[in-house]
Amino acid sequence: MALESGHFYMQDGSPAYTIIGKNGTERNNKDAAARKLDLVPSVTTVMNVMAKPGLNTWLQQQVLLAALTLPRLEDESEQDWLVRVMSDAKSTGRDAADRGTRMHGVLECFYRSTEPSVWPIYVIETDQSMREHFGDRQWIAETSRSDYGFGGKVDLWCEEGDGIVVDFKTKEGSLDKVAVYHEHLMQLAAYRVLLGVPKARAANVFLNERGDVQIIEHDHDDLNRAYECFKCLLKFYQIKNNL
Repeated sequence: MALESGHFYMQDGSPAYTIIGKNGTERNNKDAAARKLDLVPSVTTVMNVMAKPGLNTWLQQQVLLAALTLPRLEDESEQDWLVRVMSDAKSTGRDAADRGTRMHGVLECFYRSTEPSVWPIYVIETDQSMREHFGDRQWIAETSRSDYGFGGKVDLWCEEGDGIVVDFKTKEGSLDKVAVYHEHLMQLAAYRVLLGVPKARAANVFLNERGDVQIIEHDHDDLNRAYECFKCLLKFYQIKNNL
């Protein structure tokens, strides 16, 4: 069975998200290319084999909202209207992904920077909240690792004591009803193992562009159980894809 498209890593931990095809164009790494290069799947790629009810509900809501705001045009076929609605719904997801990528990039620059600069309000508030919650730390940004048959890129971590692992989650609106899903714990638990700090504290940091921040730290026992779940998903992924 062919590998699905996703994020992959080389054995040395280097990201291998894309490959140059025979026609000279860049495309997502998948299928025979990943197998030929002996790549390993990312943590999130492995978790994609699992149903995500929260995400599925959100995607369905975007389709419904698009249908409500895009009435069928005169003489427009039902199929053409459906294509237009689906395209509009997908654009919401792309916009959210682009916003998240941009905000992650700015946060990475902040935590890597040694030079003073003017930062967006969400960076200032995130740093303040992090200091209040964890104290002053020597943070390491965007570390890529691979081992144990999977790989990943960690948003932020530190080596002091047993360590701390942080994953940023960007949101568009209010953080009053932040939802924490089991895959959040699995992701952080897998990152702890990759980084060699299996007893590290681990937290999701939710933030939006207007500077609201909410830090949710997870229980150590819950993280251990989550990693056991992740290992089952990894085994399923490997068998399913003949790895």
